[in-house]
Amino acid sequence: MDFKNYIRVIPDFPQPGIRFKDITTLLKDPTAYQAAIDELKALVKHLDIDLIAGPEARGFVIGAPLALALGVGFVPIRKSGKLPGETVEAAYDLEYGKDRLAIHKDAIKPGQKVLIADDLLATGGTIATTINLIKQLGGEVIGAAFLIELGYLDGRAKLGDIEVKSLVTY
Repeated sequence: MDFKNYIRVIPDFPQPGIRFKDITTLLKDPTAYQAAIDELKALVKHLDIDLIAGPEARGFVIGAPLALALGVGFVPIRKSGKLPGETVEAAYDLEYGKDRLAIHKDAIKPGQKVLIADDLLATGGTIATTINLIKQLGGEVIGAAFLIELGYLDGRAKLGDIEVKSLVTY
């Protein structure tokens, strides 16, 4: 399936010069959404995965169904102040701003193997911060899976030597 046919590109959002890749058009099509999760599953099923972690918010709509498809648990990575329990936090730069991410301190046990799943790999800032949070808890990041990769931003360079899989590259 050509997933680019299901991803709407919106110019100048959220600010001039950004060409936002809108996955809501893919998510509303159950056949395309299921196919995307199935293809991501096929790309990562060879990995020994204990948990999938997904950064807020679109990482939830990719990571949670992928976790179910693989029969593993899901860990949400949220923005600061959104998780009710004790957390570990880290600040990071977005491609067009700054933010903070948090994870529950008890979300990952030392030694657990974690796959990160999200809708988009851009500059790598969000995912590098997610890797940092997982490592702070003693987890081992074994890979990352994305619907979309913006190859021209070279976000892979910030992720070290983990295995990276993407369905669509711009």
